[in-house]
Amino acid sequence: MIVTSADPVTLVGGGPVDGADLSRAVALAPLVVAADSGVNRAHALGQRVDHVIGDMDSTDILPLDDHPQFHPIPEQMTTDLDKCLYSVAAPFFIGVGFLGGRLDHTLAACHALVRADAQRVVLLGETDLVFLAPQVLALDLPVGTRLSLFPMGAVSGESSGLEYPLAGHGFSPDRMIGTSNAVTGPVRLRLDARRMLVILPKAFLEDVREQVFR
Repeated sequence: MIVTSADPVTLVGGGPVDGADLSRAVALAPLVVAADSGVNRAHALGQRVDHVIGDMDSTDILPLDDHPQFHPIPEQMTTDLDKCLYSVAAPFFIGVGFLGGRLDHTLAACHALVRADAQRVVLLGETDLVFLAPQVLALDLPVGTRLSLFPMGAVSGESSGLEYPLAGHGFSPDRMIGTSNAVTGPVRLRLDARRMLVILPKAFLEDVREQVFR
């Protein structure tokens, strides 16, 4: 590992970053790691960065003494988010600047969540947040909350507390997906694999932090 932290980590990507969302993330995850050009985003918002990880092909910030520690990784087979997740050990991660903007970057970020399934990561976007569901998930959210499930591979399971239960359905990206479901009570999921993304309104970041990544 390049960085080992006892504190949760905020990851900053090069996509759109809202200053208020960045502040929310840092309040929960105080060590800040930028994925390559994410350091430009953080710098523009006045946010201090502790480390920069990536192939360094798009950062405008030079590695001077008064700037963060730079950790170049030249390989081109993974994204800069992948590089951060395989190079940093932390209790959990909140990522901003990885959703929105270019669609291929958003899809790559979702892929990274599954690729790094040993890590605990939630990505925060303009309207939504997304994380890879553990095989057993418990969430208490207000009735009527939109809760979408998107499979990143073959996965099945059982649920309670959802308008449309999971039982009896085999999910996969090319067949059955679970978008626009809704909470009817305490949500309980039991899945047979870690291949299901959970998508919620971003207002529930703190709930996910307390209930899923506690």
